[in-house]
Amino acid sequence: MLTVVYDGECVICNSTRRLVTALDWLKRIHWVDLHDSSRVSREYPGLDYAEAMGQLHARDRHSNQYAGFLATRRMLKELPLTFPLWMLMYVPGMTGLGHHVYRFIARRRYGVNRLVGKPACNAGTCHLN
Repeated sequence: MLTVVYDGECVICNSTRRLVTALDWLKRIHWVDLHDSSRVSREYPGLDYAEAMGQLHARDRHSNQYAGFLATRRMLKELPLTFPLWMLMYVPGMTGLGHHVYRFIARRRYGVNRLVGKPACNAGTCHLN
């Protein structure tokens, strides 16, 4: 089981959640909306709200924690169709590249949303790092 904390009011975050949920045939990923403060504090104690607004956070059953690209890569391991892609993410140099690509997209997610014809973020809640 992998618990992923996401911004439930962000269009890109919700699109990611829907796609991953569709591919999560084995039901290994548990989603927690960052805006559900009682649930977050109960299931993910110590998580910094401001930091979580800028990137996905994940925790596995062994209490290992991942953020940003590392959380995304960790999710790929749980999905049967993306497991081969997860293995490719360990090719030398991919971690550094992955961090850069993740930050690039996160910082520009308002523009990415506009590019695909969706509102930037619901109620202006997305936070860019």
